[in-house]
Amino acid sequence: MTERFDCRHCEDSLFGRKYVLREERPYCVACFEALFASTCEECGNLIGCDCKDLSYKDRHWHEACFHCSRCRGSLVDKPFAAKEDQLLCTDCYSQEYSSRCQECKKSIMPGTRKMEYKGSSWHETCFICHRCQQPIGTKSFIPKDGQNFCVPCYERQYALQCVQCKKPITSGGVTYREQPWHRECFVCTACKKPLSGQRFTSRDEFAYCLGCFCDLYAKKCAGCASPISGLGGTKYISFEERQWHNDCFNCKKCSLSLVGRGFLTERDDILCPDCGKDI
Repeated sequence: MTERFDCRHCEDSLFGRKYVLREERPYCVACFEALFASTCEECGNLIGCDCKDLSYKDRHWHEACFHCSRCRGSLVDKPFAAKEDQLLCTDCYSQEYSSRCQECKKSIMPGTRKMEYKGSSWHETCFICHRCQQPIGTKSFIPKDGQNFCVPCYERQYALQCVQCKKPITSGGVTYREQPWHRECFVCTACKKPLSGQRFTSRDEFAYCLGCFCDLYAKKCAGCASPISGLGGTKYISFEERQWHNDCFNCKKCSLSLVGRGFLTERDDILCPDCGKDI
């Protein structure tokens, strides 16, 4: 006897009939379409075995139904873009959704590389240095008056030079005595610590942090021997070439504050009138 050759699903004989193999199992056309055929997204009909099935992200179309949602042109073997479940040819997509190049004002087509900066877009070939006209690509650049410059061109054309190191200042910087400095170059003359963002003072046109200035130049309190900076409204008492912090100007014996009071001196000591009456 001849071996049977039946449909895997309905078990009808397939001899002399068209059939479809799926995972090496035979199915008659009717069973295959009922079990496995996809439904066309456009027309809603099954995509039969005699039709080409075009798919995109688990969605299926007849070849004749695979067209642009806007202009209805065929998308078969053509580039396309998807937007909100709609398929669009590149022309329709660019007219509807694509950003325009800041330089040439033309649409930036889907699938092409574009450069973006602060809400503006450029074709990769249009994103160039305004001075040397070379593509910037992913290199660092500096915007100036609506134009973009590669770093070397910006430094040659616009950047100030640091008074200390003589190199261009491309960002930030400090102005001291109407001259430009890098933040890292503007340091205390004595200890070399950065002064940017810190309180500082100067002497003979040289800048010093408060600590170094006090150590080098401030007068010493006759009471505590610490420097009297005189900065920031610090109050002090001066008498016969000696100085005291306000808080240190006290009677040597009873520690009464003598600020605004009469006082007596005994050698290097200062005394209130009561403690000094027996001198």
